[in-house]
Amino acid sequence: MKRTQTAEEREREAKKLRLLEELEDTWLPYLTPKDDEFYQQWQLKYPKLVLREAGSVPEGLHKEVQAAFLALHKHGVLFRDLVRVQGKDVLTPVSRILIGNPGCTYKYLNTRLFAVPWPMKGSNTRYSEAEIAAACQTFLKLNDYLQVETIQAWEELVAKDKGSIDAVPLCIGPDFPRVGMGSFDGQDEVDIKNRSAYNVTLLNFMDPQKMPYLKEEPYFGMGKMAVSWHHDENLVERSAVAVYSYSFEGPEEENEEDPQLEGRDPDIWHVGFKISWDIETPGLAIPLHQGDCYFMLDDLNATHQHCVLAGLPPRFSSTHRVAECSTGTLDYILQRCQVALQNVREEADSGDVSLKSLEPAVLKQGEEIHNEVEFEWLRQFWFQGSRYRKCTDWWCQPMTQLEELWKKMESATNAVLHEVRREGVPVEQRNETLTAILASLTTRQNLRKEWRARCQSRIARTLPADQKPECRPYWEKDDPSMPLPFDLTDIVSELRGLLLEAKA
Repeated sequence: MKRTQTAEEREREAKKLRLLEELEDTWLPYLTPKDDEFYQQWQLKYPKLVLREAGSVPEGLHKEVQAAFLALHKHGVLFRDLVRVQGKDVLTPVSRILIGNPGCTYKYLNTRLFAVPWPMKGSNTRYSEAEIAAACQTFLKLNDYLQVETIQAWEELVAKDKGSIDAVPLCIGPDFPRVGMGSFDGQDEVDIKNRSAYNVTLLNFMDPQKMPYLKEEPYFGMGKMAVSWHHDENLVERSAVAVYSYSFEGPEEENEEDPQLEGRDPDIWHVGFKISWDIETPGLAIPLHQGDCYFMLDDLNATHQHCVLAGLPPRFSSTHRVAECSTGTLDYILQRCQVALQNVREEADSGDVSLKSLEPAVLKQGEEIHNEVEFEWLRQFWFQGSRYRKCTDWWCQPMTQLEELWKKMESATNAVLHEVRREGVPVEQRNETLTAILASLTTRQNLRKEWRARCQSRIARTLPADQKPECRPYWEKDDPSMPLPFDLTDIVSELRGLLLEAKA
């Protein structure tokens, strides 16, 4: 079943088509460090983008981080994601793993990733391998380091805005003085720290030599892309993003003065930047060497788009983010379950379920939470197979708990249906109840059909056993442990019929 595009997706696609039509057969201009106006353009149009060269990062941290990348790769815990783009399932060319605060998730391209916890104080995580545990510890250490560096970069930006210094070098090497650049007012300081408080990192890996096909960059002619133009999704507004890049470099270094080479060197990894939907301002292609870090500050991620341009060697990156977790933590969804189940009365002896209130608003909320648990958590988790168990069993117990709570919600839905079918219920009350629940049940039926089809798709069947999507929860029609069928087609039709009958 093809998912209908959202208004935002349709608008984005229309903008892209209009832009490509305007370009016709010409490329937009872009700059690399070889171009005389490169740094001037960076300072003028991309001032909230900051690069820290590898030499400005402690050597010991480089060694730890690079060893951690290799350990995770060795244990096979970075996975290509089966994401949803414009109603189609697509396997990402990049392999990923999310590491972060316990119970955090991060959603991109309609896919919720569940963080493998880094070992925070007070948490108790069992890892499948000592090397995986050590790697998670290392990425927490890198996270702390990048948070300090991000605040320093903000200070430099504030100092520049206040005119206390003439200009801030955007590309900072190891000899750049780092203290006394600028200061914040009290509230500004709290705000900046919150917008730099990275709670997850999304690790990426790709070996371009093993990718049979990579898209060409469509606007500037920058070459092959590992990641297409995009804004990072699901982040706290105006929060920073910090990226540590690690590519396997050969003996030959890039020659930035090579007069024979036009544009960027296709052997070297680059990050590309452009102002969104702007065809006047040249784009930037910034080469990334082993251990370089770059920072996107303030609203840069909202006003600009970036892409990752593939080089020849394999490359890892660690992309640290302030994920917008108001609806994306385990604590949040457990609290939502409690809200829904406050209306449920369970008989101690028989286990039968009844409802405390039949208020339409209460019933509507309960069914919406029911859908949220099923489609934003349970099905998202099991669609990714058993991949998380390769790192840790941290998510096993919470998912079992969520499934048990969801099952009680199935019983609550069944109790609502008993009520609307009961003889003698006043017509007006029945109509209010039907109106309160029908949209959620219709959505539930449609989404179950869609998720089941996704799990059985041709691309899903090609995945390795530990990554194969599992359609869970799923049960057969005559399963005595379930109060309602998996397929709600007949129930939805019945409810629509009752509503029409009442209006006749």
